[in-house]
Amino acid sequence: MSWAFLRDLLSGVNKYSTGIGRIWVAVVFMFRLLVYVAAAENIWKHEHDEFECNIKQPGCENVCFDHFFPVSHIRLWALQLIMVSTPSLLVVFHVAYRENREKHHNQKLYRNPGKIDGGLLYTYLISLILKTGLEIVFLVLFYKLYNGFKIPHLVKCDIKPCPSTVDCYISKPTEKMIFLYFLVATSCLCIVLNLSELSYLIFKYSIKCYLKRHMKKQQ
Repeated sequence: MSWAFLRDLLSGVNKYSTGIGRIWVAVVFMFRLLVYVAAAENIWKHEHDEFECNIKQPGCENVCFDHFFPVSHIRLWALQLIMVSTPSLLVVFHVAYRENREKHHNQKLYRNPGKIDGGLLYTYLISLILKTGLEIVFLVLFYKLYNGFKIPHLVKCDIKPCPSTVDCYISKPTEKMIFLYFLVATSCLCIVLNLSELSYLIFKYSIKCYLKRHMKKQQ
């Protein structure tokens, strides 16, 4: 899978972000995307082939694996990365709309098309809310699908066509659990950063509106 598009998207968003937003981009790019590509993807690469049960009944290993791992951790992580980065396209599209509008009217309509104010502020806030919501949804999804944030060494399976309760073993469970904790930690950090940026922007522009009203009253 090529991650060039996501990398370019994050680089483009970085130009229109606040200081906190740039930290979010750095966390997503360095501690999530690069870790995924460089290490995590290889750890889960052969997870089905390395899943072993202590019986060779045809079909038993397949149904047990599907039961305990309905969705691959690494594919769900990849989907999470894509989904939480996609709302940033709203900001890029809004800036592109502003720039295209200036070209169409052949005059300067904005002091800076990439400045977070007016309609772009609302777009930016919506993107932050969407990113935060998606992060939370995926954390809940991880927790529900795998009964917690853990990788067991041994699972017991009694699903047909297994003739009885069989023991199945997961390869490299400790290593996988370390990366799963890393996933959860970076996801929580991104939620904190998004909420901090959201609070900062709302506070900043609330103060700005208050000062404008105060100056109008004095005049």
